Order: sequence, then structure tokens, then C-alpha cells
Amino acid sequence: MTILYLLIPLSLILLGLAVWAFFWAVKNDQFDDLEGPAHRILFDEDDNDLPPEQRRQRPPAKQKTAAPKDKNAPDDQEPRP
Repeated sequence: MTILYLLIPLSLILLGLAVWAFFWAVKNDQFDDLEGPAHRILFDEDDNDLPPEQRRQRPPAKQKTAAPKDKNAPDDQEPRP
């Protein structure tokens, strides 16, 4: 029963911190755009979607070099180390 003298003030302090964190987040515009990042991952930023003028202004993308393929590995599986 005496543990309640510790747990009740501790829970009130934690509640106060949670309320403060929520109002801080609202004040600093953390909840402005909730749907934008979720929709942004669905769309590619392809050069084909840009008009030709903007396509010429963008620097070319760097090409990734492919790793050498193992001769014994089948095409439908990943190469073995």
C-alpha cells in the first residue's frame, strides 16, 4: 500500500511529460502533413514525368555497376557466397 505513495506521483509526472510532449509537437508543426509521406512513396520521380526543359536541367543519374555473376548459380536464385 505504501508503494502507491511513490507510484501515483510518478504516474502524474509521466502524464505531465506526455502532455507537454504532445503540445510541443503540435506547436512545432509535427502534425501538419500526415498523408503526404505515405503517398510520396507510391510515386517515382522519373525523368519521363518531367517536361523536356526540366529534364535537360537535371544532372544525369549515376549508374550502378552490377556485381559479377557466378557461373554456377541458376538465374532464378541469388548468387552463393
